Amino acid sequence: MKRTARGFTLIELLFVVAIIGLIAAIALPSLTRARISANESSAISSMRAIASSQQLFWSTCGGGLYAPSLQNLGLGVGGGPGFISPDLGISGPVIKSGYEFDLASDAPSPRLSCNGGPTAATYHATADPQAGRGRRFFGTNGGNTVYESPSTLFGLMPETSAPPAPATAVGVQ
Repeated sequence: MKRTARGFTLIELLFVVAIIGLIAAIALPSLTRARISANESSAISSMRAIASSQQLFWSTCGGGLYAPSLQNLGLGVGGGPGFISPDLGISGPVIKSGYEFDLASDAPSPRLSCNGGPTAATYHATADPQAGRGRRFFGTNGGNTVYESPSTLFGLMPETSAPPAPATAVGVQ
């Protein structure tokens, strides 16, 4: 009796698994770099959203003053939406897309804003990557410019001027 059905041998199966493993090993670093790049782009976008929301708060609700925290920036007027998206407008620090965002002020004001929250004369916001989720650190302040740095700007980001070197404005080399 002759056998006509032929299956895979163990050698053939191991060969296919080895090829798949090799392709995965080649593709994994590219995938990691792409994920880090996407996280950094999201962080820059979120920092720009914070700066824009602060400018809107300053001109419409703060009476020439800023919100001293992300939570206050997230408060709406009369039950309406806040000045920033709900994923950032909660008590800080906020973790989003592999970055930790924080907003603070060294110049609180006794005046309340139109949404009932406190105000501040100036502010500074920072975004630091979580381990393995990004390589650059970001910050912004009342100057409405987003800065990047190879090391944290937390504690270094001034309220009104550019941060110390090696920080540079995003998009400027």
